[in-house]
Amino acid sequence: MMTKISAIILTLFISFSVVAQKKADNKPATIKWYSLEDAFKLNKEFPKKKIFVDVYTDWCGWCKKMDATTFSDSTVIEYMNANFYSVKLNAEQKDSLIIDGKLFVNPNPTANRSTHQIAEMLLNNRMSYPSYVFMDEMGRPITIVPGFLEVATFIPIIHYFGDNEYFKKSWEVYQKEFGSKK
Repeated sequence: MMTKISAIILTLFISFSVVAQKKADNKPATIKWYSLEDAFKLNKEFPKKKIFVDVYTDWCGWCKKMDATTFSDSTVIEYMNANFYSVKLNAEQKDSLIIDGKLFVNPNPTANRSTHQIAEMLLNNRMSYPSYVFMDEMGRPITIVPGFLEVATFIPIIHYFGDNEYFKKSWEVYQKEFGSKK
């Protein structure tokens, strides 16, 4: 009897040790964020994914909340990593960017809240943070979605574009169908 109990305790101890070791070795999953330049390069080499651009600023509270909640959700992380080259783009960054041979700059990099040309272009001069730009596999803009989004709101949106449902049906129809799948 004591031998069976000892064997069970030993087995449980080993199991917990293995699980604890795995947790210690694995870093928490996060969205794989690329620079815009790298996303375009990857998109040209491996055009199997769309490009997703999170346009944010350092001072934006809703941008930080999006990072802490929605972009930290495991379902969102898994889907984004599988279907998008995801980009974090600071709309007020100081560095110049070269995209497809074209130079984009911040026209006044020493000023506070000076907007970068690439952010203005991606958002069609509708500067609202956070905003998300969905681009197809060729790097062409599909749409812009502004504002903080809860996980439950964000998931159908990324599926709508990531699964090419936007070719097949309107957002209103898709949203109703997606909600009924739950």
